[in-house]
Amino acid sequence: MHYANLGKLFSRLKMGKADGSYLREISKIERQDLLIIDDFGLVPIDNQSRSALMEIVEDRHKKSSMIITSQLPVNCWHEVIWRKNHCRRYPRQDSS
Repeated sequence: MHYANLGKLFSRLKMGKADGSYLREISKIERQDLLIIDDFGLVPIDNQSRSALMEIVEDRHKKSSMIITSQLPVNCWHEVIWRKNHCRRYPRQDSS
């Protein structure tokens, strides 16, 4: 099992690109039976981070488990990944 705060994971992977440890980091993540990604949607996802996230998801597809936690509703995730601004960060609460 591997737990990762998404913002810190993106930072680690960006540093890995710079210092040559990127493939080692990706391999370490890939070997885990369960990956837990926390705080999805709290940090902006730039092109490099989006590419890394898609690589992780593709590598794990039908091979191992992944749990993603977020304060955002799931129907907003696509917009967060692809930087569309139609979804609010926090859903409106009706005052009754």
